[in-house]
Amino acid sequence: MKNKMIHEKRACCGLALAGLALLPLLSFAAEEAKPPAAQPRPAQKQLVVGGPGIEQERRFPKIVSGKWTGPKTADGQPDIQGHWSNTIANHNNFTDPQGGIVNDPNPNRVAKGAREDRAPSRVSDPAGGQVPFQPWALEKVKEFQAHFHDPVKPEYIEPLARCAPAGVPKSLYWHGYEISQYPGYVVFQFNSGTRIIHLDGKPPLPQNIKLWNGDSRGHWEGNTLVVDVNNHNGKALFGRSGEFISENGQIQERYIFSNDGSRYTYEAVLTDPTVYTRPFTVTIPARKWTEKDQPNGWHYEVEPATHSGKNLILDHYERICTENNGGFGLVAEEGKK
Repeated sequence: MKNKMIHEKRACCGLALAGLALLPLLSFAAEEAKPPAAQPRPAQKQLVVGGPGIEQERRFPKIVSGKWTGPKTADGQPDIQGHWSNTIANHNNFTDPQGGIVNDPNPNRVAKGAREDRAPSRVSDPAGGQVPFQPWALEKVKEFQAHFHDPVKPEYIEPLARCAPAGVPKSLYWHGYEISQYPGYVVFQFNSGTRIIHLDGKPPLPQNIKLWNGDSRGHWEGNTLVVDVNNHNGKALFGRSGEFISENGQIQERYIFSNDGSRYTYEAVLTDPTVYTRPFTVTIPARKWTEKDQPNGWHYEVEPATHSGKNLILDHYERICTENNGGFGLVAEEGKK
């Protein structure tokens, strides 16, 4: 009797399980009959200005050139010294700053949501947000993008992976940096080198001297630092998306500072008849970081210095670079044999 009851229970359970097995099919058939429901848009990641994340805002205020009413240095320059960083993204993608690396095989790093939910292209003119490359140059950029995650040739390795200077304009969105001022000079201190902007009227370098960050000669117009950049070495890229300027290129920069000294808008016109079909404009927002902000590992890499004075002095870390340490770049990987 015990064995029979067990057998009957098993038979009953078998029928019940068979019925349960049909439920997904019945449910699927019912769903097939329904019209497809609209898919909800993925929730946006909250961006907080002043927070530790690399991406801090999707939209930013436009600062216009005008009179400077803020403090000045001893030699009459607008005082813009301090710690700065861009507010929208790093160098992963030049024209879709918050869109991730082009052709990234890792789905967890692919941008989610609609393009209009992310920060605009750094290319503000033309309106389409793309660099007006000549056909040969565009093909070169696409080839770099196709092989960035499989760099089988040296030219597919992003220069920062070799600890090279970031160049112009990428230095402005590769980690935070410090601006110092001296009579006749403005000095940018980046994690990937320094850049001196001459305000002293000295003649430019000879054309045969080429530099990663170019040769910079500038002057002040009210709240705007105007800089002409020449003598590029043609080796720097604008990001992990491969855009570039050649040795023949010229960049005119305008650093437009707010009078409270808390932000600036970088506007630069890039001209290179050997690479582009027309000049184009790059726009990058930046904000200042102070002792009121919490130090972090990207925008504000500082700690109080040891000193005997009353004023707080912050030492900005210089990131030591060794090839392929962390996220500086990628290397070719040998396949399985």
